[in-house]
Amino acid sequence: MGRLLVTGAQTDACIRSTLHGAIVRGYDATLVADAHTTEDLSKYGAPAPEQVIAHTNLYWRWHSAPGRQGGTVETAEVTF
Repeated sequence: MGRLLVTGAQTDACIRSTLHGAIVRGYDATLVADAHTTEDLSKYGAPAPEQVIAHTNLYWRWHSAPGRQGGTVETAEVTF
């Protein structure tokens, strides 16, 4: 169907929702690993932002679904 490059804020909410939503709608979804961030919600029991970002990069790097591919790239590797 197509390929979506994902960047932005709120890694643990908007970014993850966008990635998973793209995959289930038939898109390949690539996360730009050094171009997303999140706020510090550790006072509510969440991991530190650096850990949230690192974990999302780790699991999305290997994510796939039948006929669809996830993955990560660094900003310098982005091509259109």
